[in-house]
This record gives sequence, structure tokens and C-alpha cells, in this order.
Amino acid sequence: MGNEIEVNDTLQITRQQGFPADVFNLEGHIKHPVTLEDVRGRRFTFHGKLGARVYHRDPVRVFLVENIDGKWLFWGHAQIQQQTISKVIDESGQWKAEWNTSGDFVMSAVYDPSYQELVTRREAPLGKSFF
Repeated sequence: MGNEIEVNDTLQITRQQGFPADVFNLEGHIKHPVTLEDVRGRRFTFHGKLGARVYHRDPVRVFLVENIDGKWLFWGHAQIQQQTISKVIDESGQWKAEWNTSGDFVMSAVYDPSYQELVTRREAPLGKSFF
């Protein structure tokens, strides 16, 4: 018997898990690219990542990826500021023998739209690229 903990270099989250769509929206980004200056010092949160996960800690970057209906869209580099692994508890108060990971991050790089497309096409798992 042992413990299962996944180590990730990619924070791949949906809007429901806290992806900051109010800031990072592809249509708007193409028209008026978001820059690092636009988000400097802003702290974002994520939650509900199924499984016990450990993300690389600041100052090491993780890739920030928006999951859009199962497709991956790379946005840049994030630095994890805090992370928590918690038991998943059902409505009756019982542990479901599952874990969730949540945390906070800041951005350390934001891709311009053309580089974003290039990185997404190159780095997304086979069949998962948004483009």
C-alpha cells in the first residue's frame, strides 16, 4: 500500500476550476494582447483539480493551460504561490477516497497570440491542441 501523488509542470484548468477567463480570453487577446504588465501582482486561484497533485514551486514556472472542452490552449508561465491537497467529501459527510488540489498562482510570462498558437500546436498532447 502506498500513496499516489502526481508532480505536474502544467496547470491545466477549466473555467469551472478557476481559469481566469475575465483576463485571458482568446478573442480579446488576439485584438488587444494581454501582457505581463496587465496582470503583474495579480493573484489567481484554482480549485477542484482531481487527484493529489504537486506543482513546481515558485520560482520554477508551470505552464498555464486553459482546458476548453478537452482542448488545450497555452497562455504562458505561472508560478505557484500556494497549494492544498484536500479530501473529497460527499453530501453525507463521507470521504469518497478521492483527493482534490487547489491553490494560488501569479503569472511570470504571457504569450503573445502568435507565439501562443505555436506553443499550443507544439506542446499540447496529441489530439488535444485547441488549434
